[in-house]
Amino acid sequence: MSFKVAIVGRPNVGKSTLFNRLVGQKIAIVDDTPGVTRDRRPGEAKLYDLRFTIIDTAGLEEAGADTLPGRMRAQTEAAIDEADLSLFIVDAKMGLTPADSTLADMLRRRGKPVVLVANKSEARGSDAGFYDAFTLGLGEPCPISAEHGQGMTDLRDAIIAAIGKERAFPKEEPVDEALTDVMLTKEEADDPDAAPAYDDNKPLRVAIVGRPNAGKSTLINRYLGEDRLLTGPEAGITRDSISVEWEWRGRPIKLFDTAGMRRKARVIEKLEKLSVADTLRAIRFAECVVIVFDATIPFEKQDLQIVDLVIREGRAAVLAFNKWDLIEDQQALLSELREKTERLLPQARGIRAVTVSGERGTGLDKLMQAIADTDRVWNSRISTARLNRWLDGQQVSHPPPAVSGRRLKMKYMTQMKTRPPGFMISCTRPDAVPESYIRYLINGLRNDFNMPGVPIRLYFRAGDNPFEHKRRKKR
Repeated sequence: MSFKVAIVGRPNVGKSTLFNRLVGQKIAIVDDTPGVTRDRRPGEAKLYDLRFTIIDTAGLEEAGADTLPGRMRAQTEAAIDEADLSLFIVDAKMGLTPADSTLADMLRRRGKPVVLVANKSEARGSDAGFYDAFTLGLGEPCPISAEHGQGMTDLRDAIIAAIGKERAFPKEEPVDEALTDVMLTKEEADDPDAAPAYDDNKPLRVAIVGRPNAGKSTLINRYLGEDRLLTGPEAGITRDSISVEWEWRGRPIKLFDTAGMRRKARVIEKLEKLSVADTLRAIRFAECVVIVFDATIPFEKQDLQIVDLVIREGRAAVLAFNKWDLIEDQQALLSELREKTERLLPQARGIRAVTVSGERGTGLDKLMQAIADTDRVWNSRISTARLNRWLDGQQVSHPPPAVSGRRLKMKYMTQMKTRPPGFMISCTRPDAVPESYIRYLINGLRNDFNMPGVPIRLYFRAGDNPFEHKRRKKR
């Protein structure tokens, strides 16, 4: 079992830069502005031959418990309690501050191993700050440069000395070879196009997106049963996309909390642009995306744009109308929401929508069931034989239009991919198929094969003409 390491320190000492260095990816948002990181973010770190879990935390500040910095401090303290070892980062370039001494006292009281790290040691004039770090009473500081990767060998040795060799390099348990000898499954002979049965226990990645202050973090905290993510009345608290592990009815779920997405014209600051880009990466990485609406002000223009973005990315989408406990006439609003969903989101006809309250915890199980049902449809596959019978029936009831006096002929149809479902139709003059007929076919697929609310991709390709080469020879 690997050990856990928390990166702690005051704001703007390079904690997230070191986190990205150890994880090997630019996951955490890094900026010169102090206090960029707010939630605690875990990651799998690799430092030469060391493997461990690293936790990035917010910069510690002295503040009241009911303020935003105070709630950030509580998140950092929870990470310290969770971890087996703390990397205490100080800025060797700037030197020590009273906040560093306060944090050192707090770490000493915890009684857990601490490695003192003097970051930015490559800078000119950093020697004074490095020697000042001895006064903290946490042992010899380890000089590094998180930005340039200097001093990583010394950091590895310091971690091993603090945690112990037995904990740093745990012995691997012997693996029973009989368990690893898995037989290949036999392909279905009856229908080679049939997909394997949907696995209700497979892990599922779910991203929670929406406008600022819609209640995304509160919703995830209610699922987890703890204050894992930073919440509050302030809009735009979440900046990084934070992933948390959870189980629903025995099924592993990875939930991604994301930053609120405002209208593009209002996103001016660099930090908010980085947060939105992080949200977009979370949408592309997820399998199902829950778009959280504020039920008190639903269907704002930005809400519709977020839904359209998710559908264009090809993700399975579910709508969650949050803050349902604040609605007085719920029945009247429910009818209005149904009508607006059908009218304003024609590209996602049949999309599942659930009313929830993250504050009170109502409707959460229905929301997870809607996510599982949508993911099942998103992974669905239809056999070629059924598709071609369906295509023949569609052409009989509504023949393809004639373009420039010549009627289009659709000969063959098959499903190319899932996640989202994508279909290919072989036809004459694929470029001439009008948009209205494409919508007719997509709506028919939704209704006849029960695929509501997921994006459907339809591609047209010209069939190969076996007599094409003979025509060229005559010329």
